[in-house]
Amino acid sequence: MRIVVLGVGNTLLSDEGIGVRAIEKLEQDYILPPEVVIVDGGTTGMEMLDDLSKCDHIIIIDAVRSGKAPASIVRLADEQVPVFFKTKLSPHQIGLSDVLATLAFIDEQPGGVTVIGVEPVSLATGMSLSPQVEARLPELMDLIVTELRELGVVVKNALPKAA
Repeated sequence: MRIVVLGVGNTLLSDEGIGVRAIEKLEQDYILPPEVVIVDGGTTGMEMLDDLSKCDHIIIIDAVRSGKAPASIVRLADEQVPVFFKTKLSPHQIGLSDVLATLAFIDEQPGGVTVIGVEPVSLATGMSLSPQVEARLPELMDLIVTELRELGVVVKNALPKAA
């Protein structure tokens, strides 16, 4: 089994960077088995083709424009995922859509795709998440870990770091 957790977004645009911030926290706070690959997709597109090919499942973490209240957590799976690409928040989603379409075309598409994200509060220039989105990060992390566990992954908390 091979599962990819893909964090995407632009860390220079406040809440647009939630995907990258979440995978940084995932790597820091959890111990994952080798079959889970964490990919910082940033704002790339077709460059991710090799990373995403022939995996059993992709979990995409990103800012999501869903029409819900700002800082709401959103989960899309299976047939709901194309909705993620219809309401584009930023150009990287176009590239990601092309990558998934290419994988399907070359018959290397993932077994499943889940999008977990947060409705942005701010897309202003800045490297920090808005306070409202930052406050939702623990809940977002719980949802990511739950998703991995439901896929059969053993996820362990990292040991506290020595002071």
